[in-house]
Amino acid sequence: MDMMAMVSTMLAAQQGVLQQNIAATLTKQNLDMEKSTVLTLLGAGQPSLANVGPGVGGNLNVTA
Repeated sequence: MDMMAMVSTMLAAQQGVLQQNIAATLTKQNLDMEKSTVLTLLGAGQPSLANVGPGVGGNLNVTA
């Protein structure tokens, strides 16, 4: 194998590793975005008052 073929092979291998790293980074970002979207839709961290009666969860006047 001549020198140029070896250099070309090494450069191609480095390019492949770079592409894999970029793909992994983009996949992680997409999964994080999807997780955030699901948590937003589920209302995680915020109590839901959707199934309670009228007036429940409103402000309470404690000065009266």
